[in-house]
Amino acid sequence: MATTLETLEKVVMSLPEDQRMTLAHRLMRSAEPPSDPSVDARWEAEIAHRIELLDAGATKRHRASDVFAELDQQLGP
Repeated sequence: MATTLETLEKVVMSLPEDQRMTLAHRLMRSAEPPSDPSVDARWEAEIAHRIELLDAGATKRHRASDVFAELDQQLGP
């Protein structure tokens, strides 16, 4: 099996970058569990709700870099 994977890796690494990225995306997608329409619908509702809150000024925006910096500080090295 390792020989087959090593051979495959050599072939894949010889592909142009865009084709390697497409293959990587397809492989990752194939490993994801099937989506649940009810969960997808709840996420869509949550996203719409958060957008409404932002548009109404009922919540604050935070820069991603600030959020990650705070998380790094809280979680430590």
